[in-house]
Amino acid sequence: MKDVQYFIKQIHQFAGMKLYGTMGLMGLMSLIEGAALLMIIPLLYFIGVLDMSMDIRQIQFLFEWIQQIPENYRLLFILTFYVFVVLVVQWLKKYTQLRHASIQYGFLHKVRTTLHEKILIADWGFHLQKKSSDIVHILLTETGKISSGTNAVLQLFSQALFTIIQIGIAFWLSPGITLFVLGAGVILMFFSKKFVRRSIKLGQRNFELGEQYMAGLNDNAAGIKEIKVNGLEDRKQEWYDNHTQAINNEQMAFLRLRSSSYFRYKVTSAVLIALFIFGALQFFQAQAAQLLLIVLIFSRLWPRVTTIQNAMEQIGAFMPAFYRVRKIEKEADANAENKLIASVLSPKSLIELRDVSFSYDSRTDVKALSHVSAEFPIKQTTAIVGKSGAGKSTLIDLLMGLHRPNAGMIVVDGEEKSSDYLLSLRPQMSYVSQDPHIFQGTIRNNLSLVKTEVTDFEMWEALRFAAADEFVQKLPDGLDTELGDRGVRLSGGERQRLVLARAILRQTPVLILDEATSALDSDNEQKIQQALENMRGRMTVIVIAHRLSTIRHADQVLVLEGGRVIQQGGYQTLAREQNGAFHELLQKQQV
Repeated sequence: MKDVQYFIKQIHQFAGMKLYGTMGLMGLMSLIEGAALLMIIPLLYFIGVLDMSMDIRQIQFLFEWIQQIPENYRLLFILTFYVFVVLVVQWLKKYTQLRHASIQYGFLHKVRTTLHEKILIADWGFHLQKKSSDIVHILLTETGKISSGTNAVLQLFSQALFTIIQIGIAFWLSPGITLFVLGAGVILMFFSKKFVRRSIKLGQRNFELGEQYMAGLNDNAAGIKEIKVNGLEDRKQEWYDNHTQAINNEQMAFLRLRSSSYFRYKVTSAVLIALFIFGALQFFQAQAAQLLLIVLIFSRLWPRVTTIQNAMEQIGAFMPAFYRVRKIEKEADANAENKLIASVLSPKSLIELRDVSFSYDSRTDVKALSHVSAEFPIKQTTAIVGKSGAGKSTLIDLLMGLHRPNAGMIVVDGEEKSSDYLLSLRPQMSYVSQDPHIFQGTIRNNLSLVKTEVTDFEMWEALRFAAADEFVQKLPDGLDTELGDRGVRLSGGERQRLVLARAILRQTPVLILDEATSALDSDNEQKIQQALENMRGRMTVIVIAHRLSTIRHADQVLVLEGGRVIQQGGYQTLAREQNGAFHELLQKQQV
């Protein structure tokens, strides 16, 4: 219930006066329709269907007013009034529907953009705990359900307002009969409660199936090569058949629920209407005209009650989706990066980590980095080496502000800084990973992402630096070649060189390479190593390397093992320490 209240509050905050204006128009439309219904009795009198010798004091003023009109024009006036009312009501209905749609889709846009922004600014730890397919599913599918839920809430508001006004008119005509019908309506709504509860359960199950479906599709798309070479097509098709069938079963279960609800509502309504007419004639001695008006009013209300019931079931079905959206929003907020840090000056001489420790899970004693002390001189090249799992990439992530150390100090140019300082350094860093990511679009699109006002000359210079200019020139459309999903049309080495060119194009003072040349052949790797060598003294380079031959010209080498720095010094110095870990790594690669 709290989630429903919060959701309605969010709609109110978004729509504001537009929501009140729409509700006001709905009230006006209901009053006009009520007035039109009251005109039916005079119309039936003038065409001779009803005998008006009976006293209906509530609408007597209508006859007194109409009798002021010349007799020859009375019927024409009533019919003209009817056409006018229909015209006004339909125009108001069209206008309110457009306003409803504006609120519905505007609120959906707000929910999606707000959630997307919060996910983007959430820290790296948040993203490590989430599956990308789950985030895509929530942004794409679950927010779409919120749109349906918004429509259901607006329908609930508008139909409830219409119902209240029409009931007011009926109560004015006959309080006793109206109270009798309202009592029957309460009984009807009571029986619908279980349908709402079942809708909530079905909505929860639908979310879980959708989440699994999206994750499976992502896996199949990303692993299509492995699926084909390992002959897994039949197994994957079987999974797809079973899962889509499960989704279909859930959708059919919801349709059966709606059908059962509608069937029971119709049968119960028929019984209640029969009891209503019998009671009105036998116990309330209602006059024919009076009874006719109330029957007309409530015959128009029954479909509204159906709409209200359907809206309640839809709200119940979509609430699990809203709960998930709200949950991930809260988690993203709790892990938001501090973007309000004042701009800082670039470090002049040294970034130093003193006794820094970091753990991915604070609830355990397992540390990814333990009491690490390391120096990163500005405008020098620092290489980080070690066995797999030693903590090399974690150390890089910490330097880029993707993680905050659990303990230790960050010292810049001899001055102690908070952990947020590293986050403020990120715009001054370019990063190339061993698993480079190519964005959807062309080579030009990928390069211009990091520098909007960039010339073709600058692009080609960056490509030349990354030894990528030759293969780009051979592509059919050069810079405008479409690369496909995640750069599938390029080889692994070509993707690495393109991402390296993108990093170079940013022209930041710090370049971080995480095994960024691992997929290159020896010729292209040598070209890049020479280019980096030419930049010595002009740029700070931090490189993770497995092939130790690529870091011969590094100014210093850090050797990590088990999350600790166990050696630190120049390449040649560490190579001569025969009992050291670096010498051991070097010997294994030479073998």
